Amino acid sequence: MDLKGRQDHFQKRIQTMLGFDKTTWKISKLFGVSNSAKVLEGGIQLGVSNLDSWGPGVEGAVFSCLLRFPPGDEVYFAVYVHQDMPGLNQRLENMKTLGHQAKLNASNQDDHTDPGEDDGAGHGIQYSARNNVVVVCLADDGKIYLRNKGFWDSMQFDRTAVGPAASVKRIVCAAYPPNASAHRSLLAREFIGYLTRLVGRDRLEELYDVWPGESEVSPLMKRQPATIPLEEIHQGIELLGGHYSGDLVARLHVALNHLARKHFVILTGISGTGKTGIVERYARVVHGVTDMAQDDPFYFRCSVRPNWTDPSDLTGYFDVITDKYVVPEFLQAVLTAHAHPDSPVFACIDEMNLARVEYYLADVLSAMETETPKLHLHGHSVPLEGSRGGLIADSVPLPSNLYIIGTINVDETTLAISDKVLDRATLIDMSKVDLGGFETMFKAREPALSSSVEACIPLLKEIHKVLETHRLAFGYRVCAEFIRYYHFAVTVAKQGKVDVIDHQIAQKILVKLRGSERQAPMLAELAGLLTAYPTSLAIVKELQQDLADYGTFAYSR
Repeated sequence: MDLKGRQDHFQKRIQTMLGFDKTTWKISKLFGVSNSAKVLEGGIQLGVSNLDSWGPGVEGAVFSCLLRFPPGDEVYFAVYVHQDMPGLNQRLENMKTLGHQAKLNASNQDDHTDPGEDDGAGHGIQYSARNNVVVVCLADDGKIYLRNKGFWDSMQFDRTAVGPAASVKRIVCAAYPPNASAHRSLLAREFIGYLTRLVGRDRLEELYDVWPGESEVSPLMKRQPATIPLEEIHQGIELLGGHYSGDLVARLHVALNHLARKHFVILTGISGTGKTGIVERYARVVHGVTDMAQDDPFYFRCSVRPNWTDPSDLTGYFDVITDKYVVPEFLQAVLTAHAHPDSPVFACIDEMNLARVEYYLADVLSAMETETPKLHLHGHSVPLEGSRGGLIADSVPLPSNLYIIGTINVDETTLAISDKVLDRATLIDMSKVDLGGFETMFKAREPALSSSVEACIPLLKEIHKVLETHRLAFGYRVCAEFIRYYHFAVTVAKQGKVDVIDHQIAQKILVKLRGSERQAPMLAELAGLLTAYPTSLAIVKELQQDLADYGTFAYSR
């Protein structure tokens, strides 16, 4: 749908909502280039309009406006005036009267110019005898001000003597494209919030279903995961570059969809096995997104930080400094799921055990197990302006189309997951690594690196086999970076092949080694594998000596 089509659809929606009598109401469409809206100090210039035919018979007015924000967001908004329409009509008459008086004065002075008449309040504002070019401004007091000659650069002046002003009854706004509401640009969100501050929270309404057809969520994004064949999920993940061993994809698919209302899965395992990647790829396959570089508006990644101690880091809080309710990524996922109830929305809580899960996830866990799941956000009786635009009610139901997937690592930087959390989730271990399948996939995806894969993978497989027995194995990320390091060092930096592998084993694999007497056989096997790599062999020998001297060893200490 082109720009004109979007404007027409917004206008039709506004007219349908209002249901006004066209004989007594006026609509001013301010969508053009020269008459469009712009932000002023202390308000907004809604546009420039021909109001010459308006008069006492007009009972209400609608000013329809548009502001565009990079890279591709548009905010349409309609400003209603009703009860205060007599004041607006009186203002129009007063301006024409002042303009006529200016003409009369000019004629008496034998001056053929039309200097206009000052408003008498010392503002230097002059007026014309016609209202065919009227500047319409909405100031920060929630009122409409008019002038029919010249422009205001700022609304910061004494408005009490300028003449009648009209209070705004209501503003209705809609952002385009609607299916990008999850990733709306900050400028567009801030502008919707700015409109709220101008007229008050109770007089602004945001619409989400204005544009039909291609501007809405695509049919593929409305598919429920449970209805998609497992084979299609498998193939889609592979096409997006994902490689996961065994029946992992099938287990994730079943775990997410076996309950009608609760969708909560936790993925655990060693670092670098693709826990976050499988969530992102699964969401894209469900939504019909065929490129990892393409934005998925219904996928949210919420990165946990160690200082999270309460639910506010997930569900938000009221900031008294900005007078806004701060909307974190998880709450935005919840709100998006409400705005698009037919579309599955995925929230990935990444590295969730960096903080105490039962602390920051408490409200969500509690809501999951109630008959009417609801998240309580704040104690205010009226909705609060959100930091991403829109209004935030005091509570919001936990939608059934929200799919929550957490990822956890098990190492010295993380915390244990309590039974309270585990009882409410399906836990899937992703520690199993299939380097043979990874080799095939990597060669097919990046054939230019095939020779490097063949140079590195055989030794990596042998080392991995030794480490896996002692739960010290590495994941796909380590393998991929190992291969890329080798390729660059050999082909670009012109370093020796054996030296490159030796250095990378020391830098990328041996750094995580630690253990006690139980790992003595592991060190012995590694020493046998690394005889051709002096730097790495020296490290293993040193660890063996530490084990003999202290009973334990750790390379990074």
